[in-house]
Amino acid sequence: MSLPFRKELEKYKNINEDEILSKLSEDELKQLEHVLDDLDPENALLPAGFRQKDQTTKPATGPFDRERLLSYLEKQALEHKDREDFVPFTGEKKGKIFIPKEKPLETHTEEKVTLDPELEEALASASDTELYDLAAVLGVHNMVNNPKFNEGGARTKDGKGSVRNVVKGEKVKPIFEEPPNPTNVEASLQRIKANDPSLTEINLNNIKNIPIPTLKEFAKALESNTHVKTFSLAATRSNDPVAIAFADMLKVNKTLKSLNVESNFITGTGILALIDALKENESLTEIKIDNQRQQLGTAVEMEIAKMLEENSKILKFGYQFTKQGPRTRVAAAITKNNDL
Repeated sequence: MSLPFRKELEKYKNINEDEILSKLSEDELKQLEHVLDDLDPENALLPAGFRQKDQTTKPATGPFDRERLLSYLEKQALEHKDREDFVPFTGEKKGKIFIPKEKPLETHTEEKVTLDPELEEALASASDTELYDLAAVLGVHNMVNNPKFNEGGARTKDGKGSVRNVVKGEKVKPIFEEPPNPTNVEASLQRIKANDPSLTEINLNNIKNIPIPTLKEFAKALESNTHVKTFSLAATRSNDPVAIAFADMLKVNKTLKSLNVESNFITGTGILALIDALKENESLTEIKIDNQRQQLGTAVEMEIAKMLEENSKILKFGYQFTKQGPRTRVAAAITKNNDL
């Protein structure tokens, strides 16, 4: 079935365009060119200047001059007359001036209290101390001691002014810095090497100028020492080599009971070395490794939990776990060791 409009298009199939163009005059051809130009003025394939023929008859004024154009626009703007206002401005003020409402002041009227003549005479002759004692008995001493207690409160016996208690500020308690650690590092090291029986505790906490080789010498000296039971080197800037040296010491030492390496620069490598050394140590009952510069991580915490589950000698372990799993396992292991 053929559509109706196709029947009308059949007659245009055999048209010869060249024959029609040859019969047109010059004026008709120019008119046709203008019509063709107007058919597609937005052809993006052509430059903007060639999409339509130049139809202006005015001669060119020359190249573009920006300054001349600006001066012409300014001159035209000044010569152009402004339109008149529909409502001329006369300066008249319309409306009412806003005046805020004043809130009425609340006035309190004091009730006149009439006392017995004997009470009035007793109060008039009472001293300030007696009045304070009476206020304490009546339960209003807190109000009397308040520095904001003004004329509306109690008055003195002469009735001239209000009773005001002297408010004294609390003395500032000075907070003194902790004294430096008095431990003699070199003397303590020599006493450990000499296996001094009177030296059972070494405290090097907060001594930050101890060289790393000196700390390693402490660990080496403790390998053969049989009297030191507590050794603490918290906040001494110790690092992994120091921790590894103390781990080697723990494998040999049979006397040390407590070791504290908190607040240092030991990473997971040094902590794992200490943990592995505890598998061969039977004397240590307390170890503190918390507050290192870097977090140990989940893997190290799991190794700590595994070690404590296998070690029945550790009774105190100083470390704040970040994961719930290792924390629960370590708590159960420490509880079991303390119950044994």
